[in-house]
Amino acid sequence: MNPPSAIRDGQILRGRAFNEPMKVITVRASSDGDVVVGLVGQSTSTFREVTLGKDEIAALEIIDATPTFDGDGRHLRLGLEAYALGIAHEFDPYFSLSISNVDALPHQLEAVFEHFLKLPSVRFLLADDAGAGKTIMAGLLINELKLRGLIERVLVVCPANLSFQWQRELKEKFHEQFMVLKGGDVRDQFGVNQWLSQDQVITSLDFAKREEIMPGLAQAQWDLVIVDEAHRMSARDEARKSQRYKLGEFLRDSTDNLLLLTATPHKGDPENFTLFLQLLDRDAYADVTSVREAMSRGAAPFYLRRTKEAMVYFPERQPDGSWAARPVFTNRVTHTAGFMIDDDEFALYRAVSKYVKRQSMRAAARGDDRRARAVGFLMSLYQRRLASSTHALRRSLENRANRLEDGLDQARDLVQQAPPGLDWDDLEELEDAERERLERILEAITLTGNEAEIREEIGGLRDLAVQARSVEDSGAEAKLSKLRSTLEEQGFFSDHAKQLLVFTEYRDTLNYLLERLRAWGFQADCIHGSMRPGSRDEPGTRLHAEQQFRDGSTQILVATEAAGEGINLQCCHILFNYDIPWNPNRLEQRMGRIHRYGQRSDCIIFNFVAVNTIEGRVLERLLTKLQEIRDALDDDAVFNVVGEVLPAAQIDRVFRDFYAGDLGEEDLEERLLRDVDADRFRAICQTALEGLSTRQLNLDMLNERKARAQQRRVVPERISRFMSESAGVASLSLQPVKGLAHTFDSGRTPAALRLYERQPNWSLPALATRYGRVSTDRETAEKRNLEWVTPRHPLFEALRRHSHDIGQKAFGAGACFYSLERSTPARLDFYRSQVVDGLGQVIHERLFAVELAEGADPQLRDQGVIGNLTLAPASDTLPAAASLPERGDWLREQVLMPFLDEVRAERLPYIERVAAHVDVALEAVLLRADQEIGRASEEVDQQ
Repeated sequence: MNPPSAIRDGQILRGRAFNEPMKVITVRASSDGDVVVGLVGQSTSTFREVTLGKDEIAALEIIDATPTFDGDGRHLRLGLEAYALGIAHEFDPYFSLSISNVDALPHQLEAVFEHFLKLPSVRFLLADDAGAGKTIMAGLLINELKLRGLIERVLVVCPANLSFQWQRELKEKFHEQFMVLKGGDVRDQFGVNQWLSQDQVITSLDFAKREEIMPGLAQAQWDLVIVDEAHRMSARDEARKSQRYKLGEFLRDSTDNLLLLTATPHKGDPENFTLFLQLLDRDAYADVTSVREAMSRGAAPFYLRRTKEAMVYFPERQPDGSWAARPVFTNRVTHTAGFMIDDDEFALYRAVSKYVKRQSMRAAARGDDRRARAVGFLMSLYQRRLASSTHALRRSLENRANRLEDGLDQARDLVQQAPPGLDWDDLEELEDAERERLERILEAITLTGNEAEIREEIGGLRDLAVQARSVEDSGAEAKLSKLRSTLEEQGFFSDHAKQLLVFTEYRDTLNYLLERLRAWGFQADCIHGSMRPGSRDEPGTRLHAEQQFRDGSTQILVATEAAGEGINLQCCHILFNYDIPWNPNRLEQRMGRIHRYGQRSDCIIFNFVAVNTIEGRVLERLLTKLQEIRDALDDDAVFNVVGEVLPAAQIDRVFRDFYAGDLGEEDLEERLLRDVDADRFRAICQTALEGLSTRQLNLDMLNERKARAQQRRVVPERISRFMSESAGVASLSLQPVKGLAHTFDSGRTPAALRLYERQPNWSLPALATRYGRVSTDRETAEKRNLEWVTPRHPLFEALRRHSHDIGQKAFGAGACFYSLERSTPARLDFYRSQVVDGLGQVIHERLFAVELAEGADPQLRDQGVIGNLTLAPASDTLPAAASLPERGDWLREQVLMPFLDEVRAERLPYIERVAAHVDVALEAVLLRADQEIGRASEEVDQQ
């Protein structure tokens, strides 16, 4: 039976009142004779203050924590090492690099370690230029948050054509297994919510936004959501939120950590951009004034953009002894491959233009009618297809004629058929398959009201298709001739090792080019949106086409916009834009496929333009003017913010007005180019959030951190030593392989380790029954195709947890060691210190070692000091140092408070910046509300 006086600091309490062993931190008596005890859970590290009466104290099991120093020193040392390796990210600044297959660049390290990981929760828009390696940064973030125990469930949302690239890169570079969730997966698992049953999911943006999918997704909570090409989720305005934007709002509210990735974050409308930023934080960006405030302060919460100029490699020593940082991005040189169409080809152009204008004017006369708008869009599409290739135009003309002919029996139904309810301003963002599906729907829509008129339109379409076929068969198409002559000038016919990437908007043009290029003797292949991802070994799939191009087996790769996002083709440095997209952002995305990290040559881009057509002349003038402005400002950001001046649908809208007769030919160029001038771009580069982009990295700081990480990194030798020692106490056979350092032949995984994969906090793949030959050295594992065992590998993690568990008894008892560095006895006290936030979340956790000796001040020692000591037998007679009192005052002043101050210095600037933005936004919202109330009051008074 325990009296109240039996409870003292440092003891461990067990009893029915507690669901885990509790360590006594503080003790004080209350006025009524009870005892108020401050306790910390030994498993959860949660603090509790409880009041215990005499009867409750009497029922407790009280374990005196006074060490006897007769514990197993081997277990103690192994347990401490297991704990230290569990928080290795605290002493190795770039720990996740040690366990991933990436060699990160300075700007990638800065984003992850100086921005993402210093936030209480990750709510961030990463808007680096294309080719910066945003997937690598996302993978490093996943690794780091998992190492800290902050996340288990991760959702990646991206365009459908990038799903398998994300899956592949996360597996190959970061050893993370993700399931790509598609429609078939949801249908096949009837009664099972895959969003709940899978912890790591990749899905497409347009699949997740579907109304029939959202209810299942709404049941799931995620620890981290990553959205790639996030600009697709932007909203036009508060009243017109797209389904994609609504998905973004839902994802924002269903996760603590949200990372948005895009290279084109804004569309030229401050209100629109403010809505986009509200996907990160509704309060900080509740009003557009928050964006303006960001510019005035020179800092924006949750936002980071680095220009190509800021992206450099780590400095290298030059021949003269100096150090220089080589740019990541090479130069980019753009040429216009201009040509003129004539004779039959020009006659076809005029005939198609006449048809397009006639139909467009008829549509315009119907006003804001959905069918009329659909026909207007289809007509501008025909003009774009004509600019792409005669073949693409012919296919569209024939398809429309066939669709109208099929529906002749239902002429009235044809005229009443409604197009899908789409926001026409967002059509430029459609993926290949979506756009092709939309075209098929639009081809059956007509404004003609009777059978005779429909037959007349069909006849006109057939005549145009015959004209187009004649131009094709002549083999004299001007653009194709220009393509061949440019290939000859650039040496592709003579040098088959020289590679080329050709972009076109349309699959019909792609097929046409592929046939011609192969007929000219080239090894040519393609990528388009309807191809399955497949694998590198499966012909006819995207991954196979990519791999063949990278390996040099394919000389020319022809691609639609499906390859304009996410695919890395820096093996090639020459790009032909066979047609010019009317969405200017897509030009930058296309060029980003070759102009990216890893490119060693200057990139050369040729834009093919028919200079004697109205459309070609205007586009050629636009491209020339953009290049002139870029040269005048000496700033590639011109291409990044072109969407500010010319939003995605602007060019299409202007041409549709021209075809409808609302705009004369003499006004067309002026209307399109009036805002495209150097002053306008200069102003945007400074007043849009582009002005906040980083043009210089803090290389000195990054170099210092890299050097510190190199000194503290968890080297293969340390992992190898730990595994050898821990395997012995876990009954795992782990035999060193002769001649291969840090390599082992592992036996059957014992039951003692398999217990850990069944624990609730196990977020790794299941343990294998047997791993065979493994290595803790990355280079050896890659070269010999072995299992690379490192932190976050299931086998390593099971050994680490087992070692930590068997060390618990020795932690309480203590153990004796010999030291060659001391001539007198001393005691080493190890402290686990955690800094928690207001929600009880652990922000940082560290292990401190304090050395105490008689007649000397306490000394802070390296946490790995015990590794330099030799095991000693327990002694019945302990030196005086064993019973020295703990120096809590010294520990607090010299160790814990500096640790806390360090964390405060890291967190407070961010908190203050967000608070300032919230204040500004709230003030603007309240002012607007007051004005609306005032107007309403005036209206009431007038009534």
